[in-house]
Amino acid sequence: MALSNGGIIGTVSLVAKKTTTFTSSGTFTALPTTSVVEALVIAGGGGGGRGYYGKGCGGGAGGYRNSYDYETSGGGGSSETPSPITGGNPYSVTIGAGGASGGNPLGPAAHGANGSDSSISGTGITTITSTAGGGGAGYDNTPGPGGTPGAQGNPGGSGGGSSDAPHSGGAGTSNQGYAGGDGAPAWYSSGGGGAAAVGANMGIPGQGLGGDGVYSYITGSQVGRGGGGTGNTDNNPAPRGTGPFGPTTYGGGKGGQATSAGTAGGANTGGGGGGNPGPGGAGTGGSGIVIVHEPTVASGVWNMEDLFTYKSDGTW
Repeated sequence: MALSNGGIIGTVSLVAKKTTTFTSSGTFTALPTTSVVEALVIAGGGGGGRGYYGKGCGGGAGGYRNSYDYETSGGGGSSETPSPITGGNPYSVTIGAGGASGGNPLGPAAHGANGSDSSISGTGITTITSTAGGGGAGYDNTPGPGGTPGAQGNPGGSGGGSSDAPHSGGAGTSNQGYAGGDGAPAWYSSGGGGAAAVGANMGIPGQGLGGDGVYSYITGSQVGRGGGGTGNTDNNPAPRGTGPFGPTTYGGGKGGQATSAGTAGGANTGGGGGGNPGPGGAGTGGSGIVIVHEPTVASGVWNMEDLFTYKSDGTW
């Protein structure tokens, strides 16, 4: 028998949930009843630096902001407050690209470039922006502070690793990521900062690791993102390894050795690019990602047509 009220059903206690993942820029439209969203927003990672028989440092991870289910943000930050929105409105989602890797190893072009910011914006929401990861330093023979070759890693969401002394690692952004590793008067390299840890300092063979990233369950499974790039582990004059070297658990690129290239940060992880000691080339930063979770509670009165649509879409 048809309902005389036009298909309105009574009080319910169901919860509609929906998770939307953006790996490229686009538009997010919330469910009509959504009043608040939880989001993971990660920027593009910084590119790795290119060295000259050493000094090719890892890029920093893209800024990591998270408001999902009390999970932590980057840089030691706690989970952010879920964002109030207007249900049914369209919101602009921007996915940051990874930064370019360093080029000519004997000048400023040796340094990796910063990535690009990721964001959610629109009417009815306070814009959420994660800051691009900082590029890793390369071998710059232009005298810097103290008259030494080398350079400071770029600041960013997480900072890029620095080459040579007295350069400290590129600074990270508060509640988004950590600094890159410090430079030292040596022919090894430092790692880029990650969402969960500082990049390793320069000067220890085989230890220029990128900082760790963070795990999240926002998609329903455990995924690590936001790792810093590993610097090259080559030495001048010897020994010279074969590489590439370093973990990729959180999307950070591996550092090159001898003629092997540094690898790119993982796509849609915001991982920093791996550094390289010269001939092989460094890795680009990994692109960012935005994941939006709608924990919408039913209002208690629903139109049957809307209920059928949500059930068919798998969002009820």
